[in-house]
Amino acid sequence: MPILKHAKKKLKQDKKRSIKNKKIKDTYKSLVKKARETKSSEAVSKAFSAVDKAAKKNVLNKNKAAHLKSSLSKQSASTEAFKPAPTKKATKAEKAPTKKSAATKSSKSTGAKKAKPSSKKK
Repeated sequence: MPILKHAKKKLKQDKKRSIKNKKIKDTYKSLVKKARETKSSEAVSKAFSAVDKAAKKNVLNKNKAAHLKSSLSKQSASTEAFKPAPTKKATKAEKAPTKKSAATKSSKSTGAKKAKPSSKKK
């Protein structure tokens, strides 16, 4: 047990911090595990968020966080490759290309620059 006053205070602070860090660590670990099991995009996004928060709080090294996120995205991408893509029928608004008006083109093309009068005094 610490004897000095500052050492006692430091011990209290360390206990509080270790409890907070443990909670953050457990959260990101459980979410990453769940994302690996379900491989759904929602679970992966929650795991990404938890990993980012842990890295921000220095519970997790930023390179390890990047490594975890990379492996999760690879796993989720590989499972989504086997799923058939949903078909979407295009509407008339999506098919029709947009036309630029002639007024905007003419204002850009007439780029004659006006000469500024020199204001130098001799």
